Amino acid sequence: MLQGGYQSVLEARSTDEFRSEITRFAHGLEFERFSAILVVDRAIGSSDFIAVENAPDGFSDIFNDPRLGKRDPVMQHCKKQSVPIVWNQQTYVKNDAPELWEAQAPFGYKVGISLALHLPEGRHFVLGVNRDQMLPSNPITLTRMVADLQLFAVHAVDSAMRLLLPSTPVEIDAPRLTPRELECLHWTMEGKTAWEVGAILSITERTAVLHINNAMHKLGCTNKHQAVLKALRLGLIR
Repeated sequence: MLQGGYQSVLEARSTDEFRSEITRFAHGLEFERFSAILVVDRAIGSSDFIAVENAPDGFSDIFNDPRLGKRDPVMQHCKKQSVPIVWNQQTYVKNDAPELWEAQAPFGYKVGISLALHLPEGRHFVLGVNRDQMLPSNPITLTRMVADLQLFAVHAVDSAMRLLLPSTPVEIDAPRLTPRELECLHWTMEGKTAWEVGAILSITERTAVLHINNAMHKLGCTNKHQAVLKALRLGLIR
């Protein structure tokens, strides 16, 4: 699971290193622009936005108005859903916002892929890559791009929380996971499905899923990949 290309973003020690890792990843997928945004909900209708991006000069001055986000179909999708969105000009046309696409296109934001990870305690991590060239017409190639972005986001969110929210209290005591929960996380880290974990541990697939879900809950994570990464960071598994 922890491939070298994704592991390095976990090891970023500063915002500049974090930015460099996202730049490396985006360019590896042949995207010129990227944005990584940590959103922290403070109260109803009030949120803090902390962004790491490589927007060109003049772009942020135009598009950092929160009111535009309420009309932007990509941001609205990410706000409500966790599945990635592959977008282009037609996405904006279909959502009655063609002028937004026309305004951002000259800056290199013509097509892209974006997704959001919705975390506990009202926190969200939005990651997007953008370019001015058409996306691949081959569905297999495009699917692989989306999968790469999802996997990178799962790794990058940990560094985003650590580096962009330095005032967040550091967890001192690791949650107490049972030996069986740790075993299930270990085999999940090795890329095993719940069915395979059950076969290895001589338990049912349903029981394996239960142990993984319990571990996710104790670690405060929303999916098993985040749970594995957090368990690794806390030294619970190796």
